[in-house]
This record gives sequence, C-alpha cells and structure tokens, in this order.
Amino acid sequence: MNSGNPKSVYELVLRADRALAAGGINTALRMVHDFVELIVTEPICAGRVFASKDLDHLCQRIGRQNLSSSDQAKPNSWPPKGGRNRIVYLVTRLQKSGGHSRLILDFIKAQPGKDHIILATGLAGPSDLGGIADTIKDSGNILFLAAPRGNFQSQLSWLQGMLRVAEPDHVYLFNHHQDSVAVSSIVPELGLKASFCHHGDHHLCLGVHLENVVHIDHHPAGYHHCREELGIDNVYLPLTFEDLGLRTDVNSFDTNAGITTATAARSNKIKIPYFISYLDIVPQILRTTRGRHVHIGKLTPWALHKIQSGLRKAGIAANRFIYIEWTPSVWRTLQEQKVDIYVASFPYGGGITLIEAMGAGIPVILHRHSWSRILSGLELAYPEAFSWRNPKNLLLYLEKIDQHQIKIEGNISRKHYEKFHIPQLLKNYLNSTEIIKYNIPALKLGLTWQQDEWAALVFSQKSSSALVYNFAYRIFLKLRVHLS
Repeated sequence: MNSGNPKSVYELVLRADRALAAGGINTALRMVHDFVELIVTEPICAGRVFASKDLDHLCQRIGRQNLSSSDQAKPNSWPPKGGRNRIVYLVTRLQKSGGHSRLILDFIKAQPGKDHIILATGLAGPSDLGGIADTIKDSGNILFLAAPRGNFQSQLSWLQGMLRVAEPDHVYLFNHHQDSVAVSSIVPELGLKASFCHHGDHHLCLGVHLENVVHIDHHPAGYHHCREELGIDNVYLPLTFEDLGLRTDVNSFDTNAGITTATAARSNKIKIPYFISYLDIVPQILRTTRGRHVHIGKLTPWALHKIQSGLRKAGIAANRFIYIEWTPSVWRTLQEQKVDIYVASFPYGGGITLIEAMGAGIPVILHRHSWSRILSGLELAYPEAFSWRNPKNLLLYLEKIDQHQIKIEGNISRKHYEKFHIPQLLKNYLNSTEIIKYNIPALKLGLTWQQDEWAALVFSQKSSSALVYNFAYRIFLKLRVHLS
C-alpha cells in the first residue's frame, strides 16, 4: 500500500477497497475519516467542496461488510417501546454551543409523545452535555448513549447493534463532516426509515449522497445547491426556534449612547483566513457607532488579545466590548444587552443565531462572502436586510442608521421569523405521515461574487503562518479525541 495521504478520492477508494478485501474494516473507516478531516481543515476548500458520491458509496460498502461479518454489540437490557414511537438521532458529539445540538433538541420538543435516543460515536471527542443536561434530565423520554472507547470498527459494530435492538421508527443523522462510522452504520439491509440532516453544508460532508435516506436541507441556498448542483432529490425543512418574544423596551434607543451591535460565533467561524478579519473590524464598528459591541461565543485567548489590542490602538474604552463566552439563549442575551443591530459572523455565518436575532425583532446585517453564497447565509434573512462585502460599506451603513430605521427594520425582521421559522412548521413536518413541502424563499439575484480576494487568499495559504495554523488546528483535533 502506498504511504502518505491519498492524493485523490479515486486513490483513497482504491486503498480502502484493498483494505476491505483483506478484512480491514477499521483501516477503511479511518482512511475515510482522515481524508475528509484533511479537506475540512483546509480553509481554501470551505464553500467549494461539499460532497463525494464515491466516499458515501464506500461507506455503504463498509457498513454492509461489517453488518454481515461481525457480531453486533447489543445492550444486556433495553427499555420496551410500550406502544410509543421511538426516534433515534445519530451524532458525532453534542456541543453546548453547537447549532446542530440546538436543532436536535428542537426535534425532540416537537415530538413530546415519542421516545428519543441519542447515539454518539465520539469520533470528535466526548459530548459536552453541560448545555443540554437539564433538558435530558427533565425529560423522561430522552436517552443519551455514547459509544464505548475502542477503534472505528468496534464503534461501528456498537452503533449497528444499537440500531438493531432499538427498532426505531425513524433515524436522523446529524453527523460531523468526517464521521465515517455514523454514515457507514445506516445501510438498507437494516430496513430503517432514516433522514440525513445536512447541517455541515459549508464543507465536504459524508452522507450527502446516501441513497436510502431522505436528504433534508435547512436553508434555501443549501436546498437549491444540493438539488441543482449536486443532483439530490432533497426536501426543505426550515430552521425553527422557540418564540421567546420581543423586547419590552424597543423604543429605548439612545442616540447619545450610540448603537449597540452584537455578533454570536465561536472562533471557528471567524478565525478563518480571509481578506478581512472580524477581529480587526470590531474596533472600527465601535469607533463608528460610538456605542457597544457584544460578542457571544467562545474566542481563543489570541483572538481576544487581538480585539483588545485594536481597541487600545483606536483609543476605545475596553468596557465598550462585551464578551460573553457562552449563554443558554442568544435570543435572551440580545434582549438583556439591549442590542439594536445584529451583525452576522463572517467569513462563516450562523443560521440558528440569525433566526434568534430576527425572532427577537432585531435588524440584521449580513456579509456577502467573496465566493460562497452558502457561507453568507443571505437567503435566511429577510430580503430587505443590508449586506456588505467592503468594510467601508458596513461602516457607512452603521454611521447613517437611525432610531426610526431600526424600529421599522426590526418589525420586518420579526415578521420574517413568524413567516418562516416558528416551531409549528417543524412540528407539522415531524408529526405528518407524509413529507410536507414548504415554500422556499427565492434566492437573491444580482449578487456577483468578487474573485480578486480569492487569489490573495490562495497565496496567503502558502505563507509559513498559515501552514503553522492549519497544522496546529489538525493536531488539536486529534489531541481532543485522544486526551478526552
């Protein structure tokens, strides 16, 4: 077998098939996992490489061979179904600040009369149940199980064994991009009804081309891309969020105090090589608005230092930047902080947080990504939402906006939430015996992506600092799994 990383999907499949022929199921699973992880940790591939039919078919071959050649690890006892429907969610890991974790809980809340089982492979490390522990504890119909420590094949055998004994009425895949175990577990021979929830849609993700499942996309750009570019017969299920109501002090805008802006994102959405940096823009926003900026989401010490250093250089008081590492509700926090405008994260946008802002009746501003409509998230927002590419346009907009415009656009933002993102839409879909087809917001036309920054980005990836960052990030992913 050739040494080193495979140079193509074709080469990877050849190597994996050779391993399978020799009974090397674990080797094949690891090959797929490591190859996909190599792609998703390369910033240049973000928003450009989405799916591989060959890799998904390979996972299906691995799953079939494992199902037929090994004894499946089954629990000694299992609670009886008792006449209730049983729903299973396959995840890689749950994160308290992860959007897909929030979406899974919404799925559970929308089906209170059913039993819910979350099965985690742990390929990206153990789940952080801190943010959802109370939900699981207080709901007698939720069971969380993590795969025992072991190699890839033992985890696959455990997962397939659990699926066999659970006899679920439906299985939902919420796997991370590189989770070859979760994607290999769902094979037609199990005879299960299943859906692939395409939440990792900004990078290469395993499971996109599974042929025995319903492919669900959660935003218009992803739906159109998967259907028209990737040739997938998919369905659209809009992201929804529990209605937590409007601010009671929407008329409290104080011109003298400036505007309060906010962004919700972890470092993985903003500390990305790009032609502009969120860390550099924050001081410029504060200088323009003369108000406060609230950041919700964990940042690295280096990112915080970068922002604070920029504030000092600009002569801006440190207390005008509010850092909130984590909150159980972005919606509530935006209200408590009396946020006037939500500035979506960039270069990677966030879907759930954008919906929370609109639900709270807050105007939103989005970034037009240089080469990816999906990374921008434009179609999730109301058509009138301001979007920018050049930072000068963002700052000019913030300089001119006034209380009257904020109030008008806040009403538009709330109405858009009520039309497309209320929880009843999800309840209707999950509790219907037939697949509901929702109206899909039209794509925004007339937006041309600029490619000049693309060339600069490609060049920057050849720099020593970029190479060190990418290498360190990949090492971090491996250490998180092995040390947890």
